[in-house]
Amino acid sequence: MTSNRTESPTLEKPFSHIDESAWNGLCATGPFVDWRFLASVESAGCTGANSGWRPLALVETEADEILCAAPAWLKEHSHGEFVFDFAWAHASQQAGMPWYPKLLVAAPFTPVTGPRLLGSDRHPQAALRLVRRMESLVETLDLWSAGVNYCDENDTGVLREAGWLERFDWQYHWHNTGYQDFDDFLARLRHKPRKNIRAERHRVHADGWHFRWRDGSTLSEAELDLVERCYQVTFALYGNLPSLNREFFERAATSFGDQFLVCIAEHDGKDLACAVYWRDEKRLYGRYWGSLVETRDVHFETCYYQGIDYCITEGLEWFEPGAQGEHKIRRGFLPHKTRSFHYIRHRGLREGIRRWLESEGAWLEQRREQLEQLDPYRSEG
Repeated sequence: MTSNRTESPTLEKPFSHIDESAWNGLCATGPFVDWRFLASVESAGCTGANSGWRPLALVETEADEILCAAPAWLKEHSHGEFVFDFAWAHASQQAGMPWYPKLLVAAPFTPVTGPRLLGSDRHPQAALRLVRRMESLVETLDLWSAGVNYCDENDTGVLREAGWLERFDWQYHWHNTGYQDFDDFLARLRHKPRKNIRAERHRVHADGWHFRWRDGSTLSEAELDLVERCYQVTFALYGNLPSLNREFFERAATSFGDQFLVCIAEHDGKDLACAVYWRDEKRLYGRYWGSLVETRDVHFETCYYQGIDYCITEGLEWFEPGAQGEHKIRRGFLPHKTRSFHYIRHRGLREGIRRWLESEGAWLEQRREQLEQLDPYRSEG
């Protein structure tokens, strides 16, 4: 089965062309589908053009009012998504059905759950119409699939009603249950994880490392340079091409202000490592880590323990440090389910992926039961 697809470069609809207040009026929470984030990656050249992320801002209107919107993209690859469909792409291409480009609704480069059908909480029927438009786009553009990654509960209801295939995975989040300070948090842990955390923190501080927080309004040019260098080094270590650049970090810092945070690790008077965070009213989001020197415990301190400390001090309820990593469990982060939904145009391919998802889901549920044994918290009573 072959495709007669023709490229349509004029199809792009940049997010910067959408009114900021109208877009953000639909987005009650979630900095990574905030107009400022989407416009920053776009203006910095991290999406669009030859990036493989062609913006396609979708809106559902009524009487000239935007009721629902979606951060959609025409994707030429599957990088930067964190919902891995490489096996599906291979199967599709082996059957003579090109997997790319595909339609994707997502926060670029960001595995964080949040609203994806913006406004679905208030206008679920408009959201459903928007989903049906996505299905029509798959047909019209001669694509083979569409996906919605890391969607929230409101979106989940709409996409289940639409009949899309559902996929899930586990992430590891920390919950602030009203801790007074870091020692109060440690007191809730079992002996072994409490001892290990204390040992990791002691080694870092005894070795002379110091940490400070900066937000977007206080970052210096030198500190922004550090952020960009550390980010580049991390990608180079793993042989990957970096998706973001210094201009993006500068734009994000300027537009988000005190919602954009950097924890900087300094040793012997030199800034050598850092972690980038975002925050909203309830959550802290750990995003990008990097170091100019080889470290281990400094990573745990910068990316996990400093974040926990920050949440306790600021009264934030949740801390999401990023994707994957069962090692986070013994440091106080417990499994939470993330969801994505998928529309597959070809009936046979859809049925094959549906069976694949059933098998994957059974294994993930079984793995979740096994992870219960790693729970670091003392049992109540």
